[in-house]
Amino acid sequence: MIYYKTKEEIEIQRESCLLVGKTLAEVAKLIQPGVTTAYLDKIAEEFIRDNGAVPGFKGLYDCPSTLLTSVNDAVVHGLPSDKPLEDGDIVSVDCGVLMNEFYGDSAYTFEIGEVSEEIKKLLEVTKESLTFAIQNAVAGKRIGDIGYAVQSHAEANGYGVVREMVGHGLGKKLHEKPEVPNYGRRGKGLLLKEGLVIAIEPMINMGTKDIKQDKDGWTIRTRDGKPSAHFEHDVVVMKGKADVLSTFDYIEEVLNNK
Repeated sequence: MIYYKTKEEIEIQRESCLLVGKTLAEVAKLIQPGVTTAYLDKIAEEFIRDNGAVPGFKGLYDCPSTLLTSVNDAVVHGLPSDKPLEDGDIVSVDCGVLMNEFYGDSAYTFEIGEVSEEIKKLLEVTKESLTFAIQNAVAGKRIGDIGYAVQSHAEANGYGVVREMVGHGLGKKLHEKPEVPNYGRRGKGLLLKEGLVIAIEPMINMGTKDIKQDKDGWTIRTRDGKPSAHFEHDVVVMKGKADVLSTFDYIEEVLNNK
């Protein structure tokens, strides 16, 4: 069952999605070499609760944290820890909030200190692939068009596109139908209709597309140990042009002024 949102519901959900962006901006203020992801997690939880919402991940599927923090070769679902971030690391920070019965869910991959040009390019291409995917989240297209947009851009740059982890519908549940893969064929899959809210989240590896899971039961890593990047936006399918509910503006304003 796919749950299409009314205009009123979309505006309520937009507030949740924007709060995720504001929370990630609080993370952006603090993120630097020497900081632990456990500390970032604590700050994020306090900020979300201070803004009248609750962490969307914490307690769901027994998740122990507010943020999922995936460092270097961790693709997604990394658990916050007391290990300090180091110069040259990258970390995907994925955050969810639940407010007024609706979820917001967004992720941003941060550079820690000075990272290599090779890694900068991986982040840039992953972010571009998200942009191209959003351009295809319009009524009349199909789920396969979104996946194809990500896959074709990433693979043209020599990167691996994770298959097992996918984007998803988003609403009163964190994970709703449909699944939104980052690979696919144009013109195939579910027909996109107005009012469908989806989280699009390219997970792009510098090397192989293959992944493995840590013994913690959460952290997903690249099988070859090479870095992975992850960016995520919440999007409403509309006619002509998608409506992006989440934002990186708050994050990038902080990063550009650091």
